[in-house]
Amino acid sequence: MSIEKIVEQALQDGYLTPAMESEVGKICDNASELSIEEYMALDRLMGSLLTGEVVAVPRKQFINVMEELVLTEVIAKVAEIEATSESSLDVGDITAYALNRLPPMYATTEEGANYQRQRAKTELQELISQQVKEAIDRYIDKPDFYPERQALGKNTGNEVLSQVSSLLKVYAPNFEQKSQS
Repeated sequence: MSIEKIVEQALQDGYLTPAMESEVGKICDNASELSIEEYMALDRLMGSLLTGEVVAVPRKQFINVMEELVLTEVIAKVAEIEATSESSLDVGDITAYALNRLPPMYATTEEGANYQRQRAKTELQELISQQVKEAIDRYIDKPDFYPERQALGKNTGNEVLSQVSSLLKVYAPNFEQKSQS
């Protein structure tokens, strides 16, 4: 999506979401030079933000209490296992597996978060422990299907281009015909 389209969408909605903000940042970071139109769109966005016509949505207005509860449980269990064996476990993989099998528990205030924590500890602690145990068991028993997979992280434009290029080479090797001299 272009800067102009993002600004147009923000003006239409009245909100600049974190995803929109991030996309504008990526475009600016990867461009060697912005066009006059892009500068004008950014100027229009800045003016709209200053006047309140567009509101920037904060990065995180809510938390999923289940994430912190599961992560705490996973870290404790993984530490026990790693202390008594040669195994090295991926906390992120295990946490994601367990979270995908548990209900989310969102809160927007500290009081709401405390309520959700208490509720989860009394009503769901057994289920959380069971899902974390299953996630660890699955992780330990998983075959090494895709050893080349990469963890989520911040990619630069060049890394994305090289990944797309690699995919094209694998899945469309004859897409670009070599010139025959």
